[in-house]
Amino acid sequence: MIWKYIIRDLNGAMQYLPYGVMAGAVMGLILNAMNARRERKGKEAFPMAGLMVFSLYLMIILVITFFSREDGSRNRAMDLELFSTWGINTRNNAFVVENVLLFIPYGFACPWAFPWLRGFFRNIFAAFVTSLGVETFQLITGRGYFQIDDILTNVLGGIIGYWMFWLVYHTLQRIRGSRSTWCDNSAWLSMHFFPAGSPAPAKSESVLPPPSVS
Repeated sequence: MIWKYIIRDLNGAMQYLPYGVMAGAVMGLILNAMNARRERKGKEAFPMAGLMVFSLYLMIILVITFFSREDGSRNRAMDLELFSTWGINTRNNAFVVENVLLFIPYGFACPWAFPWLRGFFRNIFAAFVTSLGVETFQLITGRGYFQIDDILTNVLGGIIGYWMFWLVYHTLQRIRGSRSTWCDNSAWLSMHFFPAGSPAPAKSESVLPPPSVS
């Protein structure tokens, strides 16, 4: 039953997808110009594919959480009680799951686009700040409610996304170092999306351990 609500909500959000894609494409062009400027100054370029994906995702989030709602359409209310949104009914449980799903792409795309955020705590802190900003702006504009549970579930989604990024990044790094001829295409993919100069998750920070094989 819960997935019925989630699928229905996702279908409703899809109507705003074209607007998010267009806005994200414009932002991507701006970031591309900034990247070209960095290269002219001799600075290391950011992974362009990651920047494009992050820009598209961020614009879609803004459209869904802000521009699809009218000012004052929600009461300016705050809910600071932990876990108050789970277990009330199936509809509320679906909202909780959706908030987790919403930030999984953030946890993946953010360290992909910005190499200095590839440390676990840096990436999760970025997800926390972004979610806090969304909740605060929704409260100010009356386009949503400020709920501490939303921030927690968003951060959880960011952790899951970071774990997925960690797996993909290190898998491609291993493929890049392989001498087998059958993986040449995968090695090219690794070099294209994660340039050789892009740092791995910082050793000085805690990173998620690899999945257990036991």
